[in-house]
Amino acid sequence: MDKKQNDEGMRQKIYSIENLGCAHCAGQMEEKIKNLPGIENVSITFTTKQLKIVAKEPDEYLPMIREICTSIEADVKIVPKVLRKNKHQENGQDWMIWEVGIGAVLFFMNAVLDIIPDPFVLAVYVLDYVLVGGRIVRKALLNIVHGKVFDENFLMMIATLGAFAIGEYPEAVGVMLFYRIGEYFEDRAVAKSRSQIMDAIDLRPETVQRIVGTDIEVMAAEDAKVGDILLVRVGDRIPLDSVVVDGASRIDTSPITGEPVPVAAVIGTSLVSGSVNLSGVLKIRVVKVLAESMVSRILASVENAAATKPTIDRFITRFARIYTPVVVLAAIAVAVIPSLVTGNWNYWIYTALTFLVISCPCALVLSVPLAFFSGIGAGSKQSILFKGGTALEALNKVKHIIFDKTGTITEGNFIVQQIVPVGPITADELLALTASCESQSSHPIASSIFSAAREKNLELVNFAAIEETAGQGLKVRFADKFVLCGNRVLLEKAGIDLTSVQKTLYGTEVFVAADGLLLGYLVLADTVKPGAKIVIEEIKRMGIGVTMLTGDSQESASAIAALTGIGEVRASLLPQDKFDELTKIRDKYGAVMFIGDGINDAPVLAGADCGAAMGSGADAAIEAADVVFMTSKLEAVLQSLQIARNTNKIAWQNVVFALVVKIMVLVLGLAGFASMWFAVFADTGVAMLCVLNAIRILYIKNSNPQFNASITASDA
Repeated sequence: MDKKQNDEGMRQKIYSIENLGCAHCAGQMEEKIKNLPGIENVSITFTTKQLKIVAKEPDEYLPMIREICTSIEADVKIVPKVLRKNKHQENGQDWMIWEVGIGAVLFFMNAVLDIIPDPFVLAVYVLDYVLVGGRIVRKALLNIVHGKVFDENFLMMIATLGAFAIGEYPEAVGVMLFYRIGEYFEDRAVAKSRSQIMDAIDLRPETVQRIVGTDIEVMAAEDAKVGDILLVRVGDRIPLDSVVVDGASRIDTSPITGEPVPVAAVIGTSLVSGSVNLSGVLKIRVVKVLAESMVSRILASVENAAATKPTIDRFITRFARIYTPVVVLAAIAVAVIPSLVTGNWNYWIYTALTFLVISCPCALVLSVPLAFFSGIGAGSKQSILFKGGTALEALNKVKHIIFDKTGTITEGNFIVQQIVPVGPITADELLALTASCESQSSHPIASSIFSAAREKNLELVNFAAIEETAGQGLKVRFADKFVLCGNRVLLEKAGIDLTSVQKTLYGTEVFVAADGLLLGYLVLADTVKPGAKIVIEEIKRMGIGVTMLTGDSQESASAIAALTGIGEVRASLLPQDKFDELTKIRDKYGAVMFIGDGINDAPVLAGADCGAAMGSGADAAIEAADVVFMTSKLEAVLQSLQIARNTNKIAWQNVVFALVVKIMVLVLGLAGFASMWFAVFADTGVAMLCVLNAIRILYIKNSNPQFNASITASDA
């Protein structure tokens, strides 16, 4: 999978990494590949087993990249990324089960039951060690040949062979056995967590049903072409972005947008892949192939997001480079210095071996990126796209949120709020006359008036002639009257007295006069999104300030602020003014998040510490944002803040837990209270617990029931 990266001829290509089993090793591979001349950027994501290269000709670097990777992990393979549904099969685990199972039986018979005859005890221990530790020793020796020392395989080999050398045969075999069991469960936990996250976001179909004449042909989804006609039965997912050519149904778009209310689909309706067909058989025409459809774009966004590493991840990577050599040197010092003083070489060598066992930093290097990947997955399950761990980290630090108004706090569409007749005319007659005047206009206000009349089934009248005055309104001639339809300026220029009409504080007025007589006026206003006030209150309760920036008038902005509980409002702003205001707010309060949806919001989104765009907004805004709310609901803002806080909290929990346990074992080892068994737990056991802790993010509820009930009540 590759694509154009920039105008300088650089291309981005993504490869899959097979048999990658060590998160720390992935970081070492990335560092070495980064140093190759001509590589502009490289990222290896252990959680998705993905290698991303940016270079002029990425494929030309494959031989060197493969050499680097196999020098660090001998069994690693770099293959082109293919566009197919990942089954998350856990191949290659059978041999491990058999080796560990037989090894455990032999160890139990020899060390626990003591039923092996004395002459054969050592031979059985050696056989058992070869069985459970042979692969570890082989990997360690291969890595040494390639110049790589101090990986977990080498450390386990030295520690257990050292135990053999000092006569601790049960300890040597038991520790290796315990390590392999821990390694197996750790691998299973990582694979399970990866599959849970990817299954939650990977909605790509494996096959589609293409209509060919009177026949239906089942084919691979990636083979479908633009223009193909597909059959979608009740209960099926919409496989590709498409348009309905036959049939009618209702579509559940919640897997993509989070919107729970099904939408109607008739001939001509555009459908987004990943949605579910609820009630009728449809024939659809493909408008985007699988690689370009929404389901693939969401998956790519999450995979790419996982490759964007937050500060804590980069810190742990740097820390790991120092941590392992330091502990190994400490182990050597512990083995030699006290032994020279006391003469008790066996005791201090054994203590040093426990140091070696816990010197591998895998628990740290694995658990932190997995926590952020889980956070990204948790967001995608709620139709929130985080563009990387950096977005989650930035969101966690936000002290102040800046909202745009139109399309963010409000729905972004004008609704007729009031119809005020003056004189001998009813409200419905006034609405019908106004809609007749506006029937040929494409202006949003005109469309809203026309829609309001149609909802009431009002009869409209055709006009004889029409003249539009830009920025003011319409002059319309009907068969029996001459009508003015527009703002105050238009009517006052025509000599219509409006002094008795009090100016509305919120909304847009459309006045109507016929033959010099005022008939009345309509007030149209953008509607506030459901639950906006509750969301703002919850954000404030989290200790985060709120400000609204808008290009709308001060009157409209203040009215919206009053309805939603926003205290600070800056109105009548140009796009460059918004950026200036954002800078002032950041200087005053600290890190800021800006939420908008328009093209003019793109510079502000890019300039904020964390920019968020509504999924219904302009492409430029979505591209510039760090977070995208596919639902366009304000509740998603709260959910994103909660996910960010949970993710960062759990990432640091893992770091602190792993370090505390390792340091505790080091201290207990020096004091003579920690065996190699305990040291293995401090390595593989802690890593597994950290993985399970990271996966908790997927199951944490990110809205409390009382809040959901309040939102539902406000919707009603």
